[in-house]
Amino acid sequence: MPLKISLHTESSIPLEVDSIQLETIRTQSAEEIAKIKIFRGNEELPCGDFFNVTGCASDDNTVVWEGNLHKVKLIGDHLSEGTIRVEGNVGMHLGAEMTGGEIILNGNASDWVGAQMSGGRIRVHGNVGHLCGAVYRGGRKGMTGGEILIDGNAGNELGHTMRRGLIAVGGNSGDAAGVGMIAGSILIFGEPGIRNGAGMKRGTIALCNPELTPEILPTFKRASNYEPLFLNLYFKHLKQCGFAVPDECLTTSYQRYCGDLLELGKGEIFANAG
Repeated sequence: MPLKISLHTESSIPLEVDSIQLETIRTQSAEEIAKIKIFRGNEELPCGDFFNVTGCASDDNTVVWEGNLHKVKLIGDHLSEGTIRVEGNVGMHLGAEMTGGEIILNGNASDWVGAQMSGGRIRVHGNVGHLCGAVYRGGRKGMTGGEILIDGNAGNELGHTMRRGLIAVGGNSGDAAGVGMIAGSILIFGEPGIRNGAGMKRGTIALCNPELTPEILPTFKRASNYEPLFLNLYFKHLKQCGFAVPDECLTTSYQRYCGDLLELGKGEIFANAG
């Protein structure tokens, strides 16, 4: 039986649960986990005041969070191995700074999903807020590795200052995807926002919807029209992960734009050649 942490008492003040680390709790009993202190505002309170804890993670290295968790922050923070499954909507900083393992969310997430993560995979069967895979304010590097796969929509500044890794969005995205991007890949299959790639130095943004011709910033230079092989490799990988990729994407020609020419100009945006 996997370890289950179920919310029994909701809080109007956010709960910060970064003290509940899978690497530690997998060897602990349910009673010990219930005594771990979490933050509610500036108070430290036992986890058991808000959550029921059952099962054990020692066998399958898995923890399941359940309930209306939209006020619960930092689930999976600094995760390095194992699996976290979240059943329900969740608060900010899901999987922030994780280095390995996998997080599966069956619901929607708030802002800062996978912020500054360097490894592992976050699979979201729903929508995410702003600044997914982004750098924290005042930092220098956003996401530096791993994968974030989102079935639904994403907010603004997706992959802000991203350095490596893959972000795929099945739905629409907000404004300024890949702003300040240094490297890595962002694939958007729905309708993108505006100012994508603003200030990017390197990296790839693919606007994959074959029915849309999105607006490209004037600081990007039109380069060529072709069918990039590496995008098909990404699409096949995503399909293997259970991510919905329209068949038309595999045969669509893309227009390549180089930029941002206000920076190094070595980034690229692919858009429907139509």
